Amino acid sequence: MPQKKNRVDIEAIVRILKKETRKFIIPSVSRISLKFKSPFFVLISCLLSLRTKDAVTSRASFRLFKLARTPRAMVRLNAADIEKAIYPAGFYRVKARTIKEICKTLIGRFSSRVPRGLEELLSLKGVGRKTANLVLSEGYGIKAICVDTHVHRITNRLGYCKTRTPEETEMCLRNKLPKSHWIEYNRLLVTWGQNICKPISPLCGMCAISAYCQKIGVFKHR
Repeated sequence: MPQKKNRVDIEAIVRILKKETRKFIIPSVSRISLKFKSPFFVLISCLLSLRTKDAVTSRASFRLFKLARTPRAMVRLNAADIEKAIYPAGFYRVKARTIKEICKTLIGRFSSRVPRGLEELLSLKGVGRKTANLVLSEGYGIKAICVDTHVHRITNRLGYCKTRTPEETEMCLRNKLPKSHWIEYNRLLVTWGQNICKPISPLCGMCAISAYCQKIGVFKHR
């Protein structure tokens, strides 16, 4: 039963999305997490995903991990080798330098291990809240909420949060979203955002949660 006006049935939405997202390919970082079970791989692939299409991220990550699978192996690579492996990821030259610097920090400060704490992750060069939370949730299975543009957009379209930035959305979700959904929320909404609830002209006619959505800010849809 759809929610009453101004009340979002998040339990129904999550339940439906769990079923419906099986039809689609899950986000690249999630696929890498499931395949390798490695926080280090999650961290690196998440860095590569910034301003990069999902398919490009996936291919770039797999090429890079064929060359190096640990921080020590990564720092032994030349920057040019990393650049070649991750091209055409967005800002690939900058990302190659960042990856080497992060790996040096992991070796020097964390005994070559990716830290399990949010503040420690945020201390790494180029790591913001989105990346840190994704490493915690996908890499370690720690309950954390990763908010990217898809999660921010859809959460506000639903009317579940009314926020201006992904950071504000994360704080809203930390207060409202049941902890049992924290880890899966990003994977579900990113998959839905890539395929159905698109930034421009979302496919509301095909959306399985349309009846539960207040469609805030949607002026044109299909």
